[in-house]
Amino acid sequence: MSLSGSPATRRQVLARSGALGVGIAFTGALSELFAGTAAAQSLGHTGYGPLVPDPKGLLDLPKGFSYKVLSREGDQLRSGEGKVPSNHDGMTALPGRHGRVHLVRNHENRPTAAIAVPTVAGLTYDPAGKGGCTALTLDSRNNVLSERVAIAGTAVNCAGGPTPWGTWLTCEETEDRAGTNGYTKDHGFIFEVDPTDPHRSGAVPLTAMGRFQHEAIAIDPKRGIVYETEDAFIKPFGLFYRFLPNRPEGGLGSLRAGGRLQAMRVPGVPDLSVIQETGACFEGIEWVDVPDPLAGETPVRLQDFGPGGITHAQKLEGCYWGGRSVYFVSSFARSADGSGADHFGQIWRYDPWARRLTLVIVFGPDTDVQLPGESPDNICLAPSGGLMVCEDGNGAQHVFGVTRHGEVYAMARGRQAITSAASAAGGTPEAPEWGEFAGVTFSPDGQTMYVNCYTPGTTFAVTGPWRR
Repeated sequence: MSLSGSPATRRQVLARSGALGVGIAFTGALSELFAGTAAAQSLGHTGYGPLVPDPKGLLDLPKGFSYKVLSREGDQLRSGEGKVPSNHDGMTALPGRHGRVHLVRNHENRPTAAIAVPTVAGLTYDPAGKGGCTALTLDSRNNVLSERVAIAGTAVNCAGGPTPWGTWLTCEETEDRAGTNGYTKDHGFIFEVDPTDPHRSGAVPLTAMGRFQHEAIAIDPKRGIVYETEDAFIKPFGLFYRFLPNRPEGGLGSLRAGGRLQAMRVPGVPDLSVIQETGACFEGIEWVDVPDPLAGETPVRLQDFGPGGITHAQKLEGCYWGGRSVYFVSSFARSADGSGADHFGQIWRYDPWARRLTLVIVFGPDTDVQLPGESPDNICLAPSGGLMVCEDGNGAQHVFGVTRHGEVYAMARGRQAITSAASAAGGTPEAPEWGEFAGVTFSPDGQTMYVNCYTPGTTFAVTGPWRR
């Protein structure tokens, strides 16, 4: 189907709003992200003020906010199973009994990772894999009650997503086969993790959900459909998928019963990057069965999807369910890499009831919302009624907030600069690198923001006047 409607240009929108020449502008479409959610009832009009430098040199926050370090790479796990692994990435906060919170945290460990997730009997998929998840249980004051391995022997666990039944689906962002990088098993799968008792979930790949460079998932709580993003930044780019489970009622282990994997086709649009106008809307979205979900011979994104082809997008990352729709992020697109156009991030909304796809936000200097930094990565809904966005770029790293009115503000700034080995040894000084933020999520009561610094791996709990 063709593009419906005739979205106004950014200049026309700015002129009508009187915002020409102002640093950040917005068309107003962001409000639809929060329709039908608790966040829609919150204010979310402005940020929380300038960031205050942290005397401890870890995390700058607005006045009135404070943080607690919950866990750091290299420390001993409370379980005694080994050290806290490297590369803290995607994360979720699930409700527990008596006000407790279960944090499930990915470790995006490649074969070169400094500290592997410790192997534990009954929780290890491939002993050669260094990735996996750890689980923390917190009391109502964010004191750590326990910290242990939740799954081990996986690879490059990037993001994932929570299930309506209180588990975490962790995603491998790799397609390495057995025999590659020393692995003894194929990788590129999704695994289910039970934070309350990891041995109940074990280390079983959900093979019917596909073998590709998984990033994140979101589940339709009414129909049980699982939506999946593929983070491929080298052409051919990734696809947006849905998994139709044989047991849509859900529950721990239900996804092992299999189902059907499909990829999204936007008729007439082979590359989502070429769509640049906020509000652009496509009707009649099609879903095409994946010929070989296990990618036995050919990666899924390269398979033959028939005469109509399939729709690709560079760097498909964050994915979540809100209201009656699923939202997903394209972190960036670069024509130099083969994309049809350039952008610094898109957020798309798919309404399964209407079979409608809408471009909700475009980030960038000449589009609707401008991040002071670079591309968006992990995102989540905030109790203030807006978004929290983890920056993925160079230089000092931030968590940015985006209000329902499109105002962008800095919520947190990392101060953990990583000095190169050469500089540390007294060699030629190099510009420091900062560990990016990842896994931003909120406690079930909305009173705490949890976020990871990727490296050196650190998990923070941030509290303050969130509903101010």
